[in-house]
Amino acid sequence: MIVAYFDCPSGVAGDMVLGALVDVGVSFETLRDELGQLHLGGYTLERREVMKGAFRAIKVDVRVGGEADAPAHAHGGPPHPHRDLPAVLEIIDKADLADPVKQSAARIFRRLAEAEGRVHGVAPDRVQFHDVGAVDAIVDVVGACIGLHRLGVDAVHCSALPIGGGFVRGPHGRMPVPAPGTAELLKGFPVVDTGVKRELVTPTGAAILTTLAVSAGSMPAMTVAAVGYGAGTMDLETPNVVRVFLGEMTSPSAVETLCQVETTVDDMSPQLYEPLMDRLFEAGALDVHLTPVLMKKSRPGVVVTALCAPSVVGALTRVCFRESTTIGVRWTTYQRERLPREIVTLVTSLGPLAFKVSRLDGRAVTVTPEFEDVKRIAGAQGVSVREAIDRARAEGRRLLDA
Repeated sequence: MIVAYFDCPSGVAGDMVLGALVDVGVSFETLRDELGQLHLGGYTLERREVMKGAFRAIKVDVRVGGEADAPAHAHGGPPHPHRDLPAVLEIIDKADLADPVKQSAARIFRRLAEAEGRVHGVAPDRVQFHDVGAVDAIVDVVGACIGLHRLGVDAVHCSALPIGGGFVRGPHGRMPVPAPGTAELLKGFPVVDTGVKRELVTPTGAAILTTLAVSAGSMPAMTVAAVGYGAGTMDLETPNVVRVFLGEMTSPSAVETLCQVETTVDDMSPQLYEPLMDRLFEAGALDVHLTPVLMKKSRPGVVVTALCAPSVVGALTRVCFRESTTIGVRWTTYQRERLPREIVTLVTSLGPLAFKVSRLDGRAVTVTPEFEDVKRIAGAQGVSVREAIDRARAEGRRLLDA
């Protein structure tokens, strides 16, 4: 498994991610050519080598409107067109790019729209992205997805993100750092305060990493093959760079960051728990379970627990408020290690069946037939489901070990 670990000691922005990916091995010419498939126009993509403190790094600039001395990322640059989410998604969807690139880029912009929508109290589709939806951010987001795809990265990890401080002036006036949209995107992810009173994490940079990263914090066990440095625009006491470590996992299992979202309910009809669980799964929950508890004054209650990626904590929280009677939701961040899984179809005496297979050191340690398939075939063949499950599991393991 090829992994990329983004180390962000001085923050992250979209152009810093692009620079790091180019420095670690993505062909700048290929990146530029593939971005041309967006048919945006009105910009040029440039790269240069710079020094940030003692570090050599690659600076990638998106220059809009042909002004060679005005990076689009800079405050006070040329005005950007406003675009809503459907317009941005249409640009991505019509591009002649690999499906994984388009899917990842769309996910990132949906999270941006959801975050901005929560801040401003509007539906995601009605959010006007301002500078976030302009050419430079579209290029940053799609370019990052192209770079990761070109490198063959299977999983993205990142360090804790420094939140910065002070104030910044944006389309909505003077705002505290991190900007409200950025703060929404950082929910569920580890952050640190380094004492720097600048905007260290931009909305675009936060959206890219918090959407794509499967874990945040320490570097996973990996064999490092290459290291790339991407430069930011600001000059800080700490070198303003993002480092990306590219390599292979040294363990067959994957370590990822999960959040456990919980709420305790004692005044809801039992009939409502099933639709609540359904909505949580639809919102991105990886697992949901209910635990009966005894509350104060001996009142019976239920703890609703959902596991999810940090990026969907906000969505699950809203589901709990909307679909249950709770008035408070809590969440905790955990590290999880899991074996890689795959779905394989094997021909058994019952017929073709789908199996979920997990491996350790190359050997299948769990071979589980899909229950609904077994149940359907058992009914059609007049055998008990228990017997069919036992036969399928035994035959599946024998076929995999052959």
